[in-house]
Formats: sequence, structure tokens, C-alpha cells
Amino acid sequence: MFKKILIANRGEIALRVIRTAKEMGIKTVAVYSTADRHSLHVYFADEAVCIGPPSPYKSYLNVPNLISAAEITNADAIHPGYGFLSENAYFSSMCKKHGIKFIGPLPNHIIQMGNKISAKKTMKKAGILCLPGSDFFLESSYKEIEKIAEKIGYPLIIKAVSGGGGKGIRSVLDKEGLKRSWEEAKKESFAFFGKKDMYIEKLILNPRHIEIQIISDQYGKACHLSERDCSIQRRNQKLLEEAPSPFLTPSLRKKMGEVAIKAAEFIRYEGVGTIEFLVDKNRNFYFMEMNTRIQVEHPITEEITGLDLIQEQIFLANGKKLSGKNYYPKMYSMECRVNAEEPSQDFRPVPGKITQMHLPGGKGVRIDTHVYAGYRVPHYYDSMIAKIITTAKSRKETIEKMRRSLDEFVIEGIRTTVPFHKQLMQNNDFLKGDYNTNFLDTLHSDSNFYDNESNPNY
Repeated sequence: MFKKILIANRGEIALRVIRTAKEMGIKTVAVYSTADRHSLHVYFADEAVCIGPPSPYKSYLNVPNLISAAEITNADAIHPGYGFLSENAYFSSMCKKHGIKFIGPLPNHIIQMGNKISAKKTMKKAGILCLPGSDFFLESSYKEIEKIAEKIGYPLIIKAVSGGGGKGIRSVLDKEGLKRSWEEAKKESFAFFGKKDMYIEKLILNPRHIEIQIISDQYGKACHLSERDCSIQRRNQKLLEEAPSPFLTPSLRKKMGEVAIKAAEFIRYEGVGTIEFLVDKNRNFYFMEMNTRIQVEHPITEEITGLDLIQEQIFLANGKKLSGKNYYPKMYSMECRVNAEEPSQDFRPVPGKITQMHLPGGKGVRIDTHVYAGYRVPHYYDSMIAKIITTAKSRKETIEKMRRSLDEFVIEGIRTTVPFHKQLMQNNDFLKGDYNTNFLDTLHSDSNFYDNESNPNY
């Protein structure tokens, strides 16, 4: 087993990894930028190393600095968390070159599945249904792009080949919107990922976004841990996730789980990963992409299965052999992402100092966070500051726990998405499980839904 793990990340996921590692008797090393010197992950790790100034490119994305931090602290493994370098094949290969175990997939798996076109081609070879679309990078003239779009048929969606987090994506309903959307998506892709490679695929209107959590060992065996419904989104960014999905039937759950296992075993994947699908109103499902890392929403899978996914990552990286057992939901669980954002202003980030904070508690309530009263939320990074996870025997009870937890969650000094989630917990369509990825768009015209001026709990 590893003796010391360096966590190449920040915030709540860094703290999450530190906690599991300590429970396993493994020493931990935190890395931090100068903007994060007062973050909790720095305080609770056994050692901490400053890796640069606030800019991610000079700190959390700085591969030489991270490798150096691991070497000077004698860390024998690196956990990348999510985001930043978690799906970076070069970083994974550099870890291997320096004799440091990367707790994640092999570089070739990151390349194969991290590139969305390569991933689709691979899944087609495996016999898995994908959405119709372009099977190559689109750097052609605009006239050629128009021809491809006509062949696929409207509506369609433009996506960056690399990247994630909802960046470099535009929906196109008709020919008139193609050129503007194409240029906007390319510009955004280059700004966030440094690449302009794009592709086009058929757009399913009002789909469910369902993902299957899989774990795979080094011997070609994979199993699934059931699904998560991630359809509550804004600008392709998830705001709330729940498991199991209120939309899936037991037979569809079984079928999608089997397809996810088939995908993982086809490429002989190693570690923890997620196979993501779009499901239409008739419950037909299509492969969308694979995330070769731990997900932000992994706690709800932990709550419904009883597993510690960070622990599983560490065990699998150390050579654990799986039994092949699949896991189906024993409980219901839901996660609300608390972001330092202003929902009534199109979820504008609002960094600043937290002056007061009170966290909810009680049976079936879990809070994953790295912030505290007096903490200053920086503007350099993602705006998520906490995750509220509630778990119970039924979906109704889980929602009731979430309502109570949101009422108890008090944070002052900055605005957050807590009032938004409170409103969501009262929405009749949501309570019935009747929602899709465009659900929030239908609410956007209702200014009262996003109005938190009358709510002191922000």
C-alpha cells in the first residue's frame, strides 16, 4: 500500500481525499497556490507545499511544480481529484516516468476516452449506440460545416472535442443559428482548453442526463455502482444530482449498467470512471462521453451503495482484484451544489469573504466543504464552495431532509445558490421527478424563482 499520497488539487475534493487517506493510515501532502494558503485542505494534510501564484496555469496546472512537490516530500502516489489535471494524459505519463503512481487511469485511456470523437469511435466498435454526428475534427471551411450539419439534420449540438464543464458547447435549432454558434463555441473552447477542434452531433430535445458509475481493476474486470440523474443543469453545468433516477425503470437500469460495463471492459479500463448517457423521452439511451476520474457528485453513489469511492480508487491503483459484483440502490440520495453565485443574475460568480456560517447536520445529512467563517472565496477558481448530500429510504424523505438542511444552512457575506435550491425543493414538477436538462430554461422566465432578495439565508 502507498505510504504517502500527494493531492494535486484544492478545495473540498482535496480535503475529501485527505480524510480517506488518513483513515487508511496513509500520509498526505497538500499543494496550494498563494490564494489558497488558508484553505482547510492545507491545514489538515500532514504536509503542505506552495506550488505557485493564484493563476491555475502557474500552480494547479503546473506539472513540473507538482512533480517536484511529490519528489521533495517523497510521495509515492498522486491523487488528481477532479478538474485541473485529473484527465491529463501528459501528467499521468510524467508521474509514471518519475516513479510516482497516478491514482487514475492509464495515459492511453485518458487519450482514448478524453477526446470525445475518439471515445465515440471506440464505443461504436464496442457495439454501443451513439448519437449521429461528425466522426472527425471540424477545421473545414464554413460551407463544408453547413453540408455536414444538413446531413445530420437540425436540431444539433456543437461541442469542443476536448474539455468539459459545459464549455465550448452550443445548441443549434436551425441553419440561421449555425454560424454564430459555431464561432462562439470555437472561441470559448480556445479560451478554456487552448484548442479549436470541434465536432457536431444530433441534438436530443429535452433529454435526461444519466451517468453510470463504474469501477475496473487491472485484470480486465469491471462492475457498475448504479446510476445518477444529473439532468438539473444550467449552461451544461450540473446543479443537483440524485440517485437512483426517478426516470429509470429497473429493467432500463440493468440494461444501462450492462452497457457501461461492456464499455469499460472493451477498453480494459482501470480505476474509477463514469459512462454518461443521454436518454430520450421514450427511454432510448445513447453514449455521450466518459469521464476518466472521480466525479463531483460521487458522494450520492457512496451513500446508496455504502462504498468509499476514494478508497476504491486507492485500492484499485494498488492492484485490487474485483469480485465482479454490481451494486444496486439500497437508499435514495441527493446532492445540491452550493456555489458562490447569484442565481437571479444568470448565476454570476460572487466571490468574497464569508462572515458567518452554520452548517446543517443530523442523520442522513453530509456536508462536503472546505470553507468556514472568515474564509475568502477567491475568484480564480470554480465557484462551488460546498455540497449538501441527504440520504433516506425514499425520495420523498430525501427531499424533506434536503429542505430541512437548506433551511439550516446559513452563510453570510456572499450570495449563494442555497435560495435557488430551496425554491427547487418546492417545485411540483421536480417533486414528481418530471424534469430534463432544459428544465431550468423553462423556469428562467419566472423571475420570482430566482429572486432571493426576500430570503435572508444567503
